[in-house]
Amino acid sequence: MELELQPLEMPSDRKRPVVISGPCSAETEEQLISTAAALAEKGCHIFRAGIWKPRTKPGGFEGNGEKALPWMKRVKDETGMLISTEVATPEHVELALKYGMDVLWVGARTTANPFAMQALADSLKGIDIPVLVKNPVNPDLELWIGALQRLNQAGLKRLGAIHRGFSSYEKKIYRNLPMWQIPIELHRRIPDLPIICDPSHIGGRRDLIAPLCQQAMDLGFDGLIVESHCNPDEAWSDAKQQVTPDILDDILSSLVVRNGHCKTEGLRQLRSQIDDLDNSLMELLAKRFHICREIGRYKKEHNMTVLQSERYNEILEKRGAQAALCGMDAEFAAHVFEFIHEESVRQQLAILNHRKEKQE
Repeated sequence: MELELQPLEMPSDRKRPVVISGPCSAETEEQLISTAAALAEKGCHIFRAGIWKPRTKPGGFEGNGEKALPWMKRVKDETGMLISTEVATPEHVELALKYGMDVLWVGARTTANPFAMQALADSLKGIDIPVLVKNPVNPDLELWIGALQRLNQAGLKRLGAIHRGFSSYEKKIYRNLPMWQIPIELHRRIPDLPIICDPSHIGGRRDLIAPLCQQAMDLGFDGLIVESHCNPDEAWSDAKQQVTPDILDDILSSLVVRNGHCKTEGLRQLRSQIDDLDNSLMELLAKRFHICREIGRYKKEHNMTVLQSERYNEILEKRGAQAALCGMDAEFAAHVFEFIHEESVRQQLAILNHRKEKQE
């Protein structure tokens, strides 16, 4: 199903992408107004703050709820900025609209729940408001698209996606793994859908925000949503990933925003070379799988198991080392050969089970 979309119509400076900024949580009226005033002075047009905060475990600060909504309205009245917040239930939607919220977003936990998404879609039916949908916690593109489809079927056409990364049991540099290939595939599938990057939640650390912002711009993202706080170290939630308005301004001022609509005639020859190499790769893979099938026949004749762990580990180690010598990431090579091995196993299993199926 294709989405029927209209432009988000969110303001931005010509030299900068769309930027949504503000604290993780609306803690106090003073904190909110102070942060908003500083951001407005730096040219920010859209202010964000969490009114209801879903926490992984109970006991943490879970937001001030409706009490904080008049503070947001004051931000709008005094600075002229648009205001935005996360909604997770129909009750949140009702209150957010009551206090004049201009932009809504749906959090990662809600996106992952089709029942919650349908309830939100039903509560927003007939309302023309921009809604941004964060990727689900787990790397599931279909679930992300499904959440957008539910809203679109309810009549919402000013939709956008927020890429905030994906949770992983193994924590590395980032709080949430970027897995850029997923938003890239989302853009390929729905080219007219604006995609906004959330470097605060991807990085989880303020020193990672600037490089993540630049990477998002290099990949052609349409905007950024960055957490900013007047006193980040004293924030009541996610203190490590928030920056001051001054630091945010420095980050945005240093961004190189590239032209995503430039003519590509100059790339034609290089892309032709890529196509030729891709064709060669496919031919080589076909030859490799032909040999794999021969190996499968040998294993069948000699009653051997398909999976030979020592050989598989040897391939991963050798190709990883070879990739590093060739200027490629060893982990990338491991992923490539994991997929190749998976297809090899599938083809060999088909050979081992072929005669058995005929006998049955």
